[in-house]
Amino acid sequence: MTADAPAGAAAFSKNEMMIVAAARELAGQRVCFVGVGLPNIAVNLAQRTVAPELELVYEAGVFGARPARLPLSIGDPTIVTGATAVTSMFELFSFYLQGGLIDVGFLGAAQIDPFGNINTTVIGPYAEPVTRLPGSGGACEIAINARQVFVIMRQSKRSFVESIDFRTSAGNLGGAEQSERIRREQGWLGRGPSVVVTDLGIWHFGEDGEMRLDSLHPGATLDEVRATVGWEPKVADSLGTTEAPTAEELRLIREELDPGGAYTR
Repeated sequence: MTADAPAGAAAFSKNEMMIVAAARELAGQRVCFVGVGLPNIAVNLAQRTVAPELELVYEAGVFGARPARLPLSIGDPTIVTGATAVTSMFELFSFYLQGGLIDVGFLGAAQIDPFGNINTTVIGPYAEPVTRLPGSGGACEIAINARQVFVIMRQSKRSFVESIDFRTSAGNLGGAEQSERIRREQGWLGRGPSVVVTDLGIWHFGEDGEMRLDSLHPGATLDEVRATVGWEPKVADSLGTTEAPTAEELRLIREELDPGGAYTR
């Protein structure tokens, strides 16, 4: 039994709980644009459990993929395994994403603010950053054109900040009213972020466009959440507890999706 698992449950890590919770959020979804790393594990778990009809779309130009193993990058040949179609990146972004055919964009983040704006570009000033991050890739376009955006990331005061250092991908901008106006003016297809899943809980977005904690993972506390958020977080009146991972969910993660524990330990 690890410190992360509740009494009477199978041992699991915080990362495994986060992946399982994120996968369950995809129940009922049909087409998901996904990156590598934690988002990739979560969507592949969903495809094996709550969303067997889920079509995975990868930035490299792959639609309907069922990767045989954990991809190392979006250019890893394994992402074409069982694919419905392999196209150019131009066609994928122009005809699928900008054509309004993506239900969910599943992203990671280095920093996120209360309104779901994401930074994956730099930490610190842009001209002289403390850390230079991978950048947008296709995330900026995914964030504005996918019907919904799901985010998975570990929670800390370094990552959950009141003001991000660089806005790589638009969330609800400065709030729901501003976001709706700008999305309409710019012709963006997406409604913005819907859910953020962390190693401590599940956040959804209220009518004001700000994150609200709706569920705590087993073993996590509100004090721990407040200590890892750079603002005073909103908390649901009826705060729930996330259901612990099942033995089958853990088996799929450990034996099929991340047997080396690269993302789950």
